[in-house]
Amino acid sequence: MSAEQAAHAGKPAAKLWTRDLVLIILVNLCVFTNHIMSLSTFPFFIQSLGGSEAIAGICAAAFAFVAVIIRPFVGWWLDNGVRKVALVVGLLLLGAAPLGYVFVPVLSMSIAFRMLHGVGLSFSNSTTATVASDVICRPRFAEGMGYFGMATALASAIAPALGLTLMEGFGFGVLYAVAAAIAGLGLVLFSFVRTRKVDVPKKKLDLRTIINRDSLPATATMLVFMLTFGALENFVAIFAAENSLPSGSIYFIVMSVMLLVVRVTLGKLVDQRGEAIFVYTCNAAMLVAFLLLAFVPNTVTYILSAALAGYAFGGLEPSLQSMAVHTSSDETRGSANSTFLCGYDIGYGLGGGLAGSLITAMGYSSMWMIVSLACVVSVLIYMAWARHSDTSFSNKANGDKSGSSKKANV
Repeated sequence: MSAEQAAHAGKPAAKLWTRDLVLIILVNLCVFTNHIMSLSTFPFFIQSLGGSEAIAGICAAAFAFVAVIIRPFVGWWLDNGVRKVALVVGLLLLGAAPLGYVFVPVLSMSIAFRMLHGVGLSFSNSTTATVASDVICRPRFAEGMGYFGMATALASAIAPALGLTLMEGFGFGVLYAVAAAIAGLGLVLFSFVRTRKVDVPKKKLDLRTIINRDSLPATATMLVFMLTFGALENFVAIFAAENSLPSGSIYFIVMSVMLLVVRVTLGKLVDQRGEAIFVYTCNAAMLVAFLLLAFVPNTVTYILSAALAGYAFGGLEPSLQSMAVHTSSDETRGSANSTFLCGYDIGYGLGGGLAGSLITAMGYSSMWMIVSLACVVSVLIYMAWARHSDTSFSNKANGDKSGSSKKANV
């Protein structure tokens, strides 16, 4: 029996699955289903109002811009002990924005409601992540955050198909009414979550309270990696159509299935061995996924690329989010989550914009090859900055081992 096993002998395992964790995962599923089914159909809605693809692009940029600007302030609010009100506000906005599309079908107002939708997403997913951080037991924190992130994966798999099916079969009115109803369901589910009262000293609103410095190493590592994911989500479907490959929906289904498998089976590895194993292998997997698309695009390599991308995002995102927030306290957990998610949003947005410019200038093959280099940069940032930060699981694990060795040699 190892020393670690002996230390834990006779002690019950820390309980991970609680009613509150299950409920907040379901609320997060509602948040992302509402978001993604609207995201995948909104360009068609803009076209139905007489808008161009350029206008649809402006709407997407406005949505992302507002989400990034609002998110740090949501984090500050959360760090001041607010949980319930912040999520209620977010869910109400997620429900109101789609109804605004339907009842005020005017192009200029649709852009305004789209920005409102971005505000709602910032409030909602920053708060669900913070509530999940509150209720997950510390010994199994990374594993729990991996399960929490499954809601995003499941929404990514079902929401685009659901949105497009409703749009094509019943029209935009039914589509956005369903999106609003899903936000309403999230509100009902959240009413049963027992959010604990967080008693913290009130924090002033300044740069130090809205940006969490401890989470920056994980955030920077994730931001650069997300350049690849932004390029993939925006352009792989068009690339597939132009190269006679299976549809983009096939790619995302394979990717989502792999993502779910990774989070169910491998999430606890971060708690046991640290996040480094995922930073290295996930960036390597995404690098190979992009190079397959760049140099040997055929049906087999296309499906293999999807599986590799699913492993990459499925393993890296919860690992780094856990790293960003696991050492935070009640009074810093909100800003830690919001800072990390800002990096996520910025990387995703820049990745899509960079990829579009590269495709116009050089074509798809060059774009996949160039953007794949972000995986190398992500690893270098992790090795130089994040690997030895105070928030690194791996750093602590190595420190514990060193400490144990020293004690053994005394």
